[in-house]
Amino acid sequence: MNTVRNPDQTRLRLIEAAFDEIYANGYQGMRIDDILNRTGLKKGALYHHFAGKTELAYAVLDELIEKEIEQMWIEPLKQFEDPIEGIRQMIIEARDHPKQDYVKCGCPLNNLAQEMSPIDEAFRIKIQRLFQLWIDTFANKLKQGQQNGTVAKDIDALSAATFIVASLEGTMSLIKASQDPATLDHCWFGIERFLYSLRPS
Repeated sequence: MNTVRNPDQTRLRLIEAAFDEIYANGYQGMRIDDILNRTGLKKGALYHHFAGKTELAYAVLDELIEKEIEQMWIEPLKQFEDPIEGIRQMIIEARDHPKQDYVKCGCPLNNLAQEMSPIDEAFRIKIQRLFQLWIDTFANKLKQGQQNGTVAKDIDALSAATFIVASLEGTMSLIKASQDPATLDHCWFGIERFLYSLRPS
């Protein structure tokens, strides 16, 4: 019987296994042999799709981590006319239903930012692009809120969005350090007060 090959599925398996390895051990701790053991694939399959370890990690950033940010923070916000309430509801969802991987291992984007931004410029640029996508989404939605009257017109939307994302990432770092999802409760009150400060007076 001939085995039906699916190159796209093989490529995805490699990216997903690389994500798991990077998330658990960092990029520098990721080993090609461990990825092959996870997937049951041969080196030829990996090098057919990727030039090497670095290109594989770039695909993790560009495809899996970007998709996760979109699913958690970008797509849900589109459902809200009121951006402040939208951001608030997304944070409540994260607080009430925390991802256990996030409690143990932190935010995968933030982890890579801390590990790789100081030592690899190409990584830094890709990481910054994803942060900027997240920030710009929040900023554009806050600007829409200024137009529809749900957000104060005198705030700087980009500065506010940057502060919110920075607060969320800092919170996730604290959760990782404490290994306690209740840490989000302590940070939540400050973030919520800031969100309410963006309302028209």
